[in-house]
Amino acid sequence: MLITRKAVARRTVLRGMGATLALPLLDAMVPALTAIQKTAGTPVPRFGAIYVPNGMAMRFWTPKGEGDAFEFGQTLQAMVPHRDDVTVLTGLNGPRGGDHAGGSTGFLTGLPNGWGLPGPESLRKLRAGISLDQIVARELGQKTPIASLELAVDEATASCDVLNCAYDNTIAWRGETTPLPMEINPRVVFERMFGDDSATDPAARRARLEQNKSILDSVMQRVADFERGIGGSDRTKMAEYLDAVRDIERRIQAAEVQNAHLPTIDQPAGAPATYGEHVRLMFDLQLLAYRSDLTRVGTFMLGREVSGRTYRELGVPEAHHPLSHHMRDEHRYASLAKINAYHVSLFAEYVQKLKATPDGDGSLLDHTILLYGAGMSDSNDHDHENVPLMLVGGGARKLKGGRHVTFNGQLSAKLLLTIADKLGVALTHLGEADEKLDLDTLSGV
Repeated sequence: MLITRKAVARRTVLRGMGATLALPLLDAMVPALTAIQKTAGTPVPRFGAIYVPNGMAMRFWTPKGEGDAFEFGQTLQAMVPHRDDVTVLTGLNGPRGGDHAGGSTGFLTGLPNGWGLPGPESLRKLRAGISLDQIVARELGQKTPIASLELAVDEATASCDVLNCAYDNTIAWRGETTPLPMEINPRVVFERMFGDDSATDPAARRARLEQNKSILDSVMQRVADFERGIGGSDRTKMAEYLDAVRDIERRIQAAEVQNAHLPTIDQPAGAPATYGEHVRLMFDLQLLAYRSDLTRVGTFMLGREVSGRTYRELGVPEAHHPLSHHMRDEHRYASLAKINAYHVSLFAEYVQKLKATPDGDGSLLDHTILLYGAGMSDSNDHDHENVPLMLVGGGARKLKGGRHVTFNGQLSAKLLLTIADKLGVALTHLGEADEKLDLDTLSGV
């Protein structure tokens, strides 16, 4: 017997005083077609770019072997459990020039900082290209409340390797002269995701924080009313989702309390005191944004270029940027590799959470393309050739993993065109590239 029912709209939100709760994908949002068959609908594609500063210890990054018969290098060992979802790409060249600033600027634009400007003007004046994330956001963002999220963990700084430090502090460009700031405060990101207009008022925010009130408290009666009209499996999904939201808010609140008692604060309230917890929290916010379809596009800088952060928790007290200029010293090179591997391990945790989060007929990871890598290879030489890159995720059934694909000096911007194509975004030119890489017919596929 044919059964029909009215599905809950995918864009349904529950509003309360100071809060707007977007919902995860529920069975009730998919129309029932027959008594014995139900479809999860067309997968929603998502895109994320995760950037590593100060280049890479390439000897430890590069896999052994090609195609599907490869072994991960030491730096990528944390990705072994996700092998079938990973494509490592070597032999691609980023845009030339710009040292550190050229690496971050060219990562998603395919163009170096200050391209086309003469001499000193290329350092003083802002000019790059529109970045892939913003091109994708123009299309995918039409269907979400937030077009894109730009995240980071380092404060923007005036300490950089060019006259205009904006190049070092972002990888996202809305236009040729419009770099986007990267947000490092989890509280600001959380309230952008779940707070309404009243929640952005500084006085209202301070009052709520002083009362230790959850931004979601005023929504819970509407949640209870909504749950009366959905099935048991959907109520379970809602419970898991709300637990995730509250867990993130509790972690932000705990960080704010902790930072309030610190004698000096190098980060805004809401940011955890340790680097690892800060990164995990930002990754979890990105996952929550994907899960609730608040956005389908995100960028995340694990550090800004020329970052002087130390990693004492790894037994590496030297600052990252000076260490990246290792001068062929094996101890310094090994320390740099430790930092690189630590970044990958944090990313691997995020990948595992995406894989464990149901989304339609698969997982969030199945329906996402993640680009992870750096804008330089060996930063000791400010080398923009053979940049370290990997694609992770299923790309809504359009990306095959489990491979190490090698190239012979083709432009990394061609990879950006390929990503756009697999996300369903028509794009014929980006940076200096006007053709895609044919990932689907290379050896090892």
